[in-house]
Amino acid sequence: MEGGAYGAGKAGGAFDPYTLVRQPHTILRVVSWVFSIVVFGSIVNEGYLNNPEEEEEFCIYNRNPNACSYGVTVGVLAFLTCLVYLALDVYFPQISSVKDRKKAVLSDIGVSAFWAFFWFVGFCFLANQWQVSKPKDNPLNEGTDAARAAIAFSFFSIFTWSLTAALAVRRFKDLTFQEEYNTLFPASAQP
Repeated sequence: MEGGAYGAGKAGGAFDPYTLVRQPHTILRVVSWVFSIVVFGSIVNEGYLNNPEEEEEFCIYNRNPNACSYGVTVGVLAFLTCLVYLALDVYFPQISSVKDRKKAVLSDIGVSAFWAFFWFVGFCFLANQWQVSKPKDNPLNEGTDAARAAIAFSFFSIFTWSLTAALAVRRFKDLTFQEEYNTLFPASAQP
């Protein structure tokens, strides 16, 4: 695939799934997608416990329903965001306007940094609530592996989303330079 504006081939090119799958930002986005599934899946499946003496279920993280709600909400929204940006990655080579490509890359930077921050907050919140949880609330240690998995994958998600943002910044800088070069030296620009 020949280089083009903002990390895509020439506009209107044919869709190449092999090239798409090999791109680092696509790989990181798929990994982030899987991590978000693990986080919200762990909390939804085993993050709520019930006690025979109580009628309602309670959150495994220090009986704080906000902790479970935050983990599930961030996980589901990150899952959906990954799907949207994977679709944008597929559609990106078809975008002919350089301004639209620039907006797509800039939104990728902002959204990825946003999610890295929210995963950091989620990791800190879940880890803190797990640390102060009382053993008497869960004497049989039910769901403890799932709770730890949600915390661990929240931590890993900080890095995958941060790396996605860093790759988008690098792509933006590299291709902005290429655009400036083509503006200054139009004769040497690729047709």
